[in-house]
Amino acid sequence: MARPVTLFTGQWADLPLTTIAEKAAEFGYDGIELACWGDHMDVAQATGPDAAAYCESRHEILAAQGLQTWAISNHLVGQAVLDRIDERHKAILSPAIWGDGDPAGVNARAAEEMMKTAVAAKNLGVPVVNGFTGSSIWHLLYSFPPNLPSQIEDGYALLAERWKPILDVFAENGVKFALEVHPTEIAFDLYSAKKALAALDNHPAFGFNYDPSHFGYQGVDYVQFIYELGERIFHVHMKDVYWSDSPKPIGVFGGHSEFGNPQRFWEFRSPGRGSIDFEEIIRALNSVGYRGPLSVEWEDGGMDREHGAAESAEFVRQIDFPPSALAFDGQFERK
Repeated sequence: MARPVTLFTGQWADLPLTTIAEKAAEFGYDGIELACWGDHMDVAQATGPDAAAYCESRHEILAAQGLQTWAISNHLVGQAVLDRIDERHKAILSPAIWGDGDPAGVNARAAEEMMKTAVAAKNLGVPVVNGFTGSSIWHLLYSFPPNLPSQIEDGYALLAERWKPILDVFAENGVKFALEVHPTEIAFDLYSAKKALAALDNHPAFGFNYDPSHFGYQGVDYVQFIYELGERIFHVHMKDVYWSDSPKPIGVFGGHSEFGNPQRFWEFRSPGRGSIDFEEIIRALNSVGYRGPLSVEWEDGGMDREHGAAESAEFVRQIDFPPSALAFDGQFERK
């Protein structure tokens, strides 16, 4: 049986859920991954006194278009749990989470909201919440002045301090949290993902939303990530990225340039139009037994998003294939 192909609504939050559901069905998707911003999935309503009716309304909107949902995502709030808070966060957080902007208060309210998100997922009937953790040590990425070893270890200790209570609530509600391994997070490559797991004592509710686009341009082996941490992959984003075969004026760190600058070394692209080898990804996912959704997170600054979303649905269906049920040479055996 083919994996469901879904569309992440994070980049479509300017549209009402009814509209993006109609479009997703027209584009050819099986369902959508609901973002907890815009009007797509409201955590307060999904955990409030009328939670059952609200969650049923989400399913009714999707069912009217022949769609389902397997996951929700709360990246923006999760980012604020561990980050060093500044004015940038005000633009991505609701007034209720931002409050007066006091960093400790923002961190605490974000943590509480992530706990509520686990309950919202349970009420909606989905097993996975995708998102970010934030990072208190991202500013120490390039070690000059030289980092003290204790600074990095303190960052992972803070991850455990703030996220273990959140993950306990996830476990109590039978829901998994899937960190999208990504620059600016506590885990941004295979090595740091393993450090995060260790810091959290391999908490059973913690795993990953696998997205190869954040690995490839860094030089990270995105296929090996699947083979090494496959049992912790709870969800998959099908997102592509292009990186140059030759040097560019703007390197991997982005040069404080805007996306779309032709001098950049890398850019996100519509699936199938970048440098990611999706065939090897599907083979690896088959090998580790992942049968969950393949969710398109569509980002391509050079393409119309509706054209890209429709094209991506078709591409993902073409590239996906089920694993073999038997050894290809098994029929040669003589009984």
